Amino acid sequence: MSDYILKLIQRGENQQLDFKFEISDSKKIARSLVAFANTDGGKLLVGVKDNGAIAGVRSDEEYHMVEAAAQLYCKPEVKFTTREWNIGGKKVLEVNVPRSLEVKHQAPDRNNEFKIFVRVNDQNLLASSIQIRLWKRQQSKIPVRVSLTDIELGLLHYLEKNESISLAAFIKMSGINKHKAEAILVSFILLGIIGMIVSEKGTIFVLKEPDYQWLIDENAMRNVIR
Repeated sequence: MSDYILKLIQRGENQQLDFKFEISDSKKIARSLVAFANTDGGKLLVGVKDNGAIAGVRSDEEYHMVEAAAQLYCKPEVKFTTREWNIGGKKVLEVNVPRSLEVKHQAPDRNNEFKIFVRVNDQNLLASSIQIRLWKRQQSKIPVRVSLTDIELGLLHYLEKNESISLAAFIKMSGINKHKAEAILVSFILLGIIGMIVSEKGTIFVLKEPDYQWLIDENAMRNVIR
């Protein structure tokens, strides 16, 4: 059975796997818990160094630190399960966090302000305002409405000629405010026309559906409802 843990470790830290040599800060571990819950779910392996070396859990206090993180520093509380493994005489604590489908969880940032975190590759990142807006729009299940003005068409034409665009660049190019720019991007994302790529460097948007002529042709009034 120890092969299971060893195979996990061989994969290295990724979108759904994080190594923790020890847990000494419940607030910090809370960010990992909410990031997993808000994204695809994942596992924490406590007693494993960043390079994959098994150091072993030092004390039973590690479990209580995870429990404190989930109950005290995750809003709302993140549910998790654990399992202990003995690998060559060293104990590894496996913490399993399921994906949360109903709500988005928050944890304290470095300024002790509760924020939404997401998991991107092997990092826990703050969710952007547009990501939060996209979630809310998806939950509302309100039909997507897009008016194809020069601003919307200008964005699509720009992405035909360029690999990507940032929110700031779109605002500058179009001359509209952040609220309206985010609304346009969210609508195109929900329509499957534009894709959103999140990294530690920020969030960019790419043309996902190069043939968007149907968007224009479907309605002579240049309005699309999905």
